Amino acid sequence: MTPDFAAAKSALAHLDMEESDSAIKAKSRDFFWYSPVLKERLDHVVADFVVAPKSEAEVIEVLRTCYLYNVPVTTRGAGTGNYAQAMPLEGGCVMQLTRMDSIKEVRLGRVVCEPGVLLKDLDEHCIQDSRQEIRMYSSTWATATIGGFVAGGSAGVGSCRWGALRDLGNIIRLRVVTMEEEPRILEFRGEELARVSHAYGTNGIITELEMPLAPAYEWVDFFVAFDDFPTAMKFASDLAGEDGILIKLATVFEAPTAHAYFQRVRPYVDENTHLVSTMIAAHAVEGFLTFMGRRSDARIIYRSDQNSWERHPGRVFEYGWNHTTLRALKVDPSITYLQVRYGEPDPDVLVDKIRAEFYPEVIQHLEVLRENGKLIFAGLSLVKFASEARLDDIIRRHEELGAMVFNPHRYTLEEGGRQTVDARQLAFKREADPKGLLNPGKMIAWENPDWNFSKMYDYPKLQAAQ
Repeated sequence: MTPDFAAAKSALAHLDMEESDSAIKAKSRDFFWYSPVLKERLDHVVADFVVAPKSEAEVIEVLRTCYLYNVPVTTRGAGTGNYAQAMPLEGGCVMQLTRMDSIKEVRLGRVVCEPGVLLKDLDEHCIQDSRQEIRMYSSTWATATIGGFVAGGSAGVGSCRWGALRDLGNIIRLRVVTMEEEPRILEFRGEELARVSHAYGTNGIITELEMPLAPAYEWVDFFVAFDDFPTAMKFASDLAGEDGILIKLATVFEAPTAHAYFQRVRPYVDENTHLVSTMIAAHAVEGFLTFMGRRSDARIIYRSDQNSWERHPGRVFEYGWNHTTLRALKVDPSITYLQVRYGEPDPDVLVDKIRAEFYPEVIQHLEVLRENGKLIFAGLSLVKFASEARLDDIIRRHEELGAMVFNPHRYTLEEGGRQTVDARQLAFKREADPKGLLNPGKMIAWENPDWNFSKMYDYPKLQAAQ
């Protein structure tokens, strides 16, 4: 197939398109540069054109036209992902969905919306409309879209209560458009949701979502300081296990993270301070303070409802998840990160082994979340990058010790996940994207089903650097 970019662009010229080279380049990128490995390989990648449909009908028109002219289509929300999910490896068309930002209906326990609405706007609308809130969101709440979160995310603020995004019940329904000669509109529920959730837009374009809501609470933010890391880790786990204390976040930062990288926190900690951040429902604060009273090894240094700091630190969730990496990068550009699952039965033992072997080259940042009804720790460890070979050694050693690494230095679905083929997603791609034009290069199973993951997958059609 030979793409005809000019013909496709001309046919779509009546839609909202970016004209300047700088805007096209900007909207061909996400936060892939968190990874020096991806930055080296993908920094040159750019689309041939960018189109921003305002409706499902315009999405269908873009897909129909690009199918006709064999033009790859990479779908994008706000571009806040970290693994090149939204980067057009072959060039072609970037379809940005931020103009599709309608909130269509809020009912008891659920909201129906388009994919381009920002998480912040969706959350605030639901709170004002019905005193309900979305169950979870990324730390990029203010800038990320709900469609991008579902298509590229996995967990976030709220996962200590509600689990991961793909856990049963955390998505109700998705409306999806295929990329065929005549695109079809499909609706997925239940088991079918796994076909397109966290699929990077490789096998269908989400044009409407129905998501569950929870009662909205006033949240009180806390920073709690510790002199000992295992104590801080146990505190976060024990707090999340207190069923009567409603929390939305439990994050653990190993020293010297808070002192070195959190500029507004730094005056209140030293380089040996380990920190836990948490969000407590206002009605549960008394219970939390009682919990604190039983811990002589913890001290509150900040609470948002009684702020005495000279400079307001902002929301504590904007220090956690991948905002931790972002804050560290602003201070030290050599920092990168890993995504690690510590799991059961003794995550503290495993974390201790990794700390003993790698600190301070690897500094722990842990998030508490639920998985199958149990509390586990997910790590977004800060790593002092020395070389790609050293990074691979660190990952290999984590796996040898028993940790599962979801590698953020890879751009494919499989390598950034469990290094296995998702047969449901592959089967749906064969059905919904017969030419393989949707976000090409991101699904190894489509390109090379016999790949053995012994080395980094190198997409053979990757756009050449100029």
